[in-house]
Amino acid sequence: MFKLIRLDERLIHGQVAIKWSRHTGVDRIVCASDAAAANPVIQKSLMMAAPATCKTAIKSVDEVLKMMENPKAAEHDILMLCQTPEDLLKLLENLTVKPEWVNIGNFGRVAAKKSDGTMRKTYAPNLYLYDEEKEALKKVLGLGYKTIYQTTPEDSPESLDKLLG
Repeated sequence: MFKLIRLDERLIHGQVAIKWSRHTGVDRIVCASDAAAANPVIQKSLMMAAPATCKTAIKSVDEVLKMMENPKAAEHDILMLCQTPEDLLKLLENLTVKPEWVNIGNFGRVAAKKSDGTMRKTYAPNLYLYDEEKEALKKVLGLGYKTIYQTTPEDSPESLDKLLG
């Protein structure tokens, strides 16, 4: 079923389309993102970025949870992508089939500053979080999943727990 569940704010891009999809040998990519599912322009962009070797779906988190209840999902090797820590937490809290581990990739470069001037804090070279995003990831850790930070398969994995402190 799940080869990889990954937090990556860009969802499908070069690292995912080429490196992670090949490294994991998936035949499906599923984007669990409420924001992307609601935006047809983003959906088209993501579909163009997806590798031709993988069937791709862009759905809301609730729609993905329903998809994963279908017994046919177990017949596929799936790379699941979430765009926000909140989407990731909601997904992991409600999945009936649990992944072996969770990957935290690139997150926080987009909109690095809130309208009130609050900046994201740096936790790793490609991981920047507001306090509420950090809390969502701490809740993910509290669910008991092995959770690592690793931007590409070639990088050494780091424990998210250690990075967040």
